[in-house]
Amino acid sequence: MADHVRETHVPTAGLTVVDKLRLLLDITKKISRSLNLDEVLALVMDTLDSLLPYDAAGIYLIKRDTRGTVVGVEDGAPMTFHAEAVRGYGIEELMELNLKAGEGIISYVVKTGESVIVPDVRHDSRYFNARKATRSEMVAPIISNDEVIGVFDLESDKLNAYREDDREVLMMLASQVAIIIEKAMLHAQLVEKKRLEAQLEVARHVQLSLLPARDPVLEGFDISAYNFSTEEVSGDYYDFVKVYEDQLGVVIADVSGKGIPASLLMAFLRASLRAAIHIGYAPHVAMSKVNQLLKESIEPHQFVTAFYGMLDATNRTLAYVNAGHNPPLLMDAGGNSRFIERGAQPLGMFVETRYYEYYLPIESEQILLLYTDGATEACSLAGEEYGGDRLARAVLAARDKTARQMIDFIYSDILEWTGGRGADDDVTFVVIKAL
Repeated sequence: MADHVRETHVPTAGLTVVDKLRLLLDITKKISRSLNLDEVLALVMDTLDSLLPYDAAGIYLIKRDTRGTVVGVEDGAPMTFHAEAVRGYGIEELMELNLKAGEGIISYVVKTGESVIVPDVRHDSRYFNARKATRSEMVAPIISNDEVIGVFDLESDKLNAYREDDREVLMMLASQVAIIIEKAMLHAQLVEKKRLEAQLEVARHVQLSLLPARDPVLEGFDISAYNFSTEEVSGDYYDFVKVYEDQLGVVIADVSGKGIPASLLMAFLRASLRAAIHIGYAPHVAMSKVNQLLKESIEPHQFVTAFYGMLDATNRTLAYVNAGHNPPLLMDAGGNSRFIERGAQPLGMFVETRYYEYYLPIESEQILLLYTDGATEACSLAGEEYGGDRLARAVLAARDKTARQMIDFIYSDILEWTGGRGADDDVTFVVIKAL
């Protein structure tokens, strides 16, 4: 920090308490006009001399991490104070003070929440010697929402420079500074919130563009899919890839986690799986390739459950691989349903995982429902999950509807089950009806 040059000292001797209150009111009016914290605190320091005498002064805020936790408290390390505005000091180190509990008058004021006047710092063991010329000091806490967030520190080269009425004025000024700091921080949070919302909206549009623009057309089948997202971006994914006129790749997947990280992993999965499909890999080979790519690229705690099948309209068969995804629901022409419990480990967990390909004959009027666990894990107001049995009953009740109407019907049933709240996780459905 470069040396700060103080403005010309304005004598305060002879000012009455009323005079000081008038000056305080004038300072408050000036600082209330700005939401820029640096600008406000600089203005406070520049006008402070007209109210209280000092040779060095500083406004120090307690340093916190991104979660708002005070740095150094949890692990016993010294508490760190960041100098938001200083005058009269000429050393870089004062930009950040690291004081242990009870060390320094500043630390004492933070601990007790009380203001302090020290007539002679040479006789006070708490004093942290930042200036050799300092003889007396006055410190007031900056309190926001009943919590000390920092201190206002004045130092003088004269002995016994501060009186009781000076302490009261500094306390009032510190309270005004606390209000301004809180106001500026709330404004900064609002600006950051709007910026993130704008970025999430862009991410949502990008993600929607990665999903199929329309339902696929395949002779002899009615196919539809939809994603009901609980956040701006989703970790669920579905896709249709036309390989030949009579062959359609069908994918549904659920990425672990939520938000932006999950959506980025979903985009990576889409690109990897589409590349494997277009190369012509069989479903089990495609899954193995994608699994290796994911394992090399994602964090240890991340994984993806996925179902990928190749639907052959001519032979009416589905060659599929299930990588840890929810078992598909198959309903026959008579309304009898069963869950197909075949599969392997999710993608991205183990490099050596082997994926096996299974074949499912698709008969006339059969319905195959693919879904993510947000559907079956949706809870009622009493905390009971929607579950597979209710899902099967909803499919049975909607079997005569089109594939798209079936999705709307099932999701409406989930909404009713949850009391209108909807699922806590993303919900995605893929319906394949054999005509």
